[in-house]
Amino acid sequence: MRNEESLERLIALLERQLSESNNRNEELVRQVAHLSEQVRQLTKALYAPKSEKEKYQAPEGQGSLFEDDPSFNDSEHTEEQSTETIQYTVVRKVKKKKRNDSFKDGIEIEEIHHHPTDLHCDSCHHELHEIGSVVAREEAKFIPAKMVRVQHIEHAYECTACKAATEKPSQIKRGKAPSAVIPRSIAGPTVLAKLIYDKFIQYLPLYRQVKEWDRAGLMTNDKNLSNWVIRSTDEWLSPIYEKMKSKLLEKSILHIDETYAQVLNRSDGKSARSNAYNWVFRTVPAQGPVIVLFQNALSRSRHVLEQFTQGFQGMVICDGYSAYNSLPGIDFANCWAHVRRYWLRADSKHGRVGVSYCNRLYDLERQFKDLSPGKRRKQRKKLSKPIVEEFFSWIEGSPFFGKNALATAADYTLKRMVPLKAFLHDGRIEIDNNPAENAIRPTVIGRKNWLFSVSESGARANAICLSVA
Repeated sequence: MRNEESLERLIALLERQLSESNNRNEELVRQVAHLSEQVRQLTKALYAPKSEKEKYQAPEGQGSLFEDDPSFNDSEHTEEQSTETIQYTVVRKVKKKKRNDSFKDGIEIEEIHHHPTDLHCDSCHHELHEIGSVVAREEAKFIPAKMVRVQHIEHAYECTACKAATEKPSQIKRGKAPSAVIPRSIAGPTVLAKLIYDKFIQYLPLYRQVKEWDRAGLMTNDKNLSNWVIRSTDEWLSPIYEKMKSKLLEKSILHIDETYAQVLNRSDGKSARSNAYNWVFRTVPAQGPVIVLFQNALSRSRHVLEQFTQGFQGMVICDGYSAYNSLPGIDFANCWAHVRRYWLRADSKHGRVGVSYCNRLYDLERQFKDLSPGKRRKQRKKLSKPIVEEFFSWIEGSPFFGKNALATAADYTLKRMVPLKAFLHDGRIEIDNNPAENAIRPTVIGRKNWLFSVSESGARANAICLSVA
């Protein structure tokens, strides 16, 4: 009897251990799958093409047999074609490039005339008379800029008659030179314009500009150049920036995005290696001339957004960052380009299905591009809305779970269902936030060249100059 009880206890113990081992194995399998997915994503990020353009993708692990052989690109020729082939011949008029197509209109023309050295006839020695001329060739001539040392000289004049008369006070008048653009600085307006243009349009760092100015004849250093940018921004460009901001906040639709930057001397006590941020705010073409405004900040917190958008009421088009939520008087439209990227990362059969839904929406948007906002809204409700509803129904009905890229894409999309549908109700709203991402490129290119801002005032000057440039 005791042997039977001992055997039963032993069996129960072994079953419990087996169950625990099975559970542990399942957990390890899930971890291995998750880590394998991470390795695949990182490998893809490092070595795969960065373009988001759609192309044929073979099933996972299977290569194409015919991609590399051009002979398989031609259609098959048989005695009876299954479909009728219709050929069209399009005759295009070849536009010949004119001689001066490389020059823009308004370029100053300098003429150099070439006459024969001997203006007498070789036969009878009579004088020759001009019968015409032809432009033999054209060439581009560049006149480099030059440095000029401008001296403002004030002249004083006095009245000699009053000076000779003892009963009258002497009269002296003196010319008044205009005030300097920056007090106690030799930088004139042309130097400041060139300095700002080279940094924010040509993305030329100040330390490299020092060498250019030295070759031109002006001895300076990058600290002086930095001070000139900050002072000219504070005294001359700030009023323009504030006026642009007031006009921007009067609109009812804005694109907003942000990217990181670096400020060395921070007032919040954080390390210079901590990220600062440049925010970009952009209006839409449907509401007048486009305004693009940059705002520098030490953080990416919600407080920055609340502070900038005080007084604004309307719609904000943005990505899925959590700071873009529940601001008073503001509704949000989320970006379908970000949704598509998440499904593109889930490189699988279901991932390609998700991408195909997004592609169908973008195909329609290309058709609606030239329509008025009202007509675009009608077409979106008629054609785009059914695709959106089908997409969300497909996600809700599919078993996406876990921590893989597919589950992440599904979760990201479902959590933003309402703001992703916002573009269906207003033709002025873009389907994505790409206009803001394109607008923020200058600060990204600049970041790769001038690397960082030494001070917060320098970061603010960068934001203002990028906005006005």
